[in-house]
Amino acid sequence: MKTHSQRLLPGDDLYLELQTLAKEWPAACLLSCVGSLKVLSLRLAGAEQEKMLQGPFEILSLSGTCCPSGLHLHICVADKEGRVFGGHLKQGSIIETTAEIVVGILDDTCFTREAGDETGYLELVVKKASQASS
Repeated sequence: MKTHSQRLLPGDDLYLELQTLAKEWPAACLLSCVGSLKVLSLRLAGAEQEKMLQGPFEILSLSGTCCPSGLHLHICVADKEGRVFGGHLKQGSIIETTAEIVVGILDDTCFTREAGDETGYLELVVKKASQASS
């Protein structure tokens, strides 16, 4: 596994920055992310619509998978009162001061996302890199 480390800047959209970086990674996962958000956009479990929350928020955890065909990321944040919010990270999550990310890029593995018959969502498909074109 290789790693990629980077500091994202105030005003960056956390989701869009990761989406742009993921275009270069056949298969990757978030290893670490610390920082803060001034706006959080997330989709809660079972919800169809995204929810926008005004911060500031501290990023407690960000985990998930990344590939050129899509991201599946879960985030957990805390507000200034210590209340915790979490769900699927979505576009529109704006960094307040920083987001320090460490990404693991998997060797000999390729991720894609394909429509799942049971779920209706784009689901992760894992292949060896040598099988990816077949």
